[in-house]
Amino acid sequence: MKNNSYTPCPIDTDNVFLPPELSELQELLSKNVHETWAAGRIADGWKYGPVRNDSTKEHPCLVPYEQLTEREKDYDRETAFQTLKAIVKLGFKIVKE
Repeated sequence: MKNNSYTPCPIDTDNVFLPPELSELQELLSKNVHETWAAGRIADGWKYGPVRNDSTKEHPCLVPYEQLTEREKDYDRETAFQTLKAIVKLGFKIVKE
C-alpha cells in the first residue's frame, strides 16, 4: 500500500534577487505559461465561460494572454517570477544568447 502523506518542501527564495533585465524574460514566461495552460484545457474540451465550472469544463481565462485582466496577468507574472527565483536558488545561471 502506498503512503499518501506528502509534505511539500518549497525552495526558500526570500533572499534571491533577480536583476531588472530579467523582467522581459518574466513577461515572456508569463505569457507562455498562460498560453500553454489554456491550450491544454482547450484540448481537453474546456470552453470559455463567465466563471470557472469544473462540471461543465468552463473557465473565464481561456482567452489569449493579452485579453486577460491585469489581475490574472499579475498571477501569471508572479508564478514566472517565483520560478525564475527558484532556478537561481538552485544554482543555475540565466544567460541570454
